[in-house]
Amino acid sequence: MPQIDFRALMDAARSSAVHLEMRDVYGVGDEAEDFVHWQRTGERDADPTSAYWSPWVDLISRARDRGVSVRRARIVSEPTTEYIRYEHAGTSVNLAAGEHVRWLPRRRAASLLVPGSDLWVFDGESVLFNHFTGDGNWADPDMELTNDPAVVKQCGDAFEAVWERAIPHDQYKIR
Repeated sequence: MPQIDFRALMDAARSSAVHLEMRDVYGVGDEAEDFVHWQRTGERDADPTSAYWSPWVDLISRARDRGVSVRRARIVSEPTTEYIRYEHAGTSVNLAAGEHVRWLPRRRAASLLVPGSDLWVFDGESVLFNHFTGDGNWADPDMELTNDPAVVKQCGDAFEAVWERAIPHDQYKIR
C-alpha cells in the first residue's frame, strides 16, 4: 500500500479541508512529551513558533493564504477526559494558524450518523480516514484515502451536520 502524504493533500487543497475528530483520548507519540508536561504542570505549549507547533502552523497558514477554509469539529464526551482538556488548552494555536474549531458534546451528537473513524475531507472530493488503535496511537496502516463520490458525500454531510450543532471554541466551556 503506498504511503499517504498528508502534507501534500493539504498543500493541494483548493477551497476546503475539514477535520472530524471523535475520540476522547489520543495517544500519538509526537504529542506524548507535551501531554506529560501539561499533566505535570498544567502548562501547554501554545507558542505557534515552537518546534512542536510551527510545522502545523506553517501548513495551515499556507492553506489559509490560498483561500482554503480549514475547519475542525470535535465530538467529545462530558465530563471531558484529561486528554480533551489538554487539546482544548492548545486550540488557541489552531485558531492562530487559521483553523476554525468547534466542539460538540457527544449527547448532542447522538442522533447524527457519523463515520466510524476520524477523517479529513478535502475540497469535497476526497476523504482521508485516520485509523487509531484502542489506546489512541496510530494504527498500521494509519491512513486510508478514498475518492469514492458516495463516501465523500456521506463524510462531508456528516461533518456539516456536526459543524451545524457544534459550539464555537470561544464559547465552549470545558466540563
